[in-house]
Amino acid sequence: MQTTEQPSPPAAKDSGHQEHPIKLYLLVWGLLFVLSTCSYLVDYFQFHGLLRWFLIVAFMLLKAGLIVAVFMHMAWERLALVYAILLPPLALLVLVGLMALEGGHTFLTRTLFFH
Repeated sequence: MQTTEQPSPPAAKDSGHQEHPIKLYLLVWGLLFVLSTCSYLVDYFQFHGLLRWFLIVAFMLLKAGLIVAVFMHMAWERLALVYAILLPPLALLVLVGLMALEGGHTFLTRTLFFH
């Protein structure tokens, strides 16, 4: 009769705990600093109009994406969890955009026919 040995418990590194290198966090911190500097430079160089708002929103979304992906660990989550967290706000943004377009159309129609 042969005896089979029980497998030894997994090592600490295989226990599902994940550690990310400090280099990644420092790189993201540096990128956030650069993006913040760029958003302040938009005011410093006194951009106006749509270019100003486009740049401010673009830098804001890039910074928010980096924070969510790395510091909130969404880059390493399952795709279903990412969809569950990110799709509802995205759907709300699309609906708000559609309502803004409809509001603009309604305002234009009322302006043409009532004035």
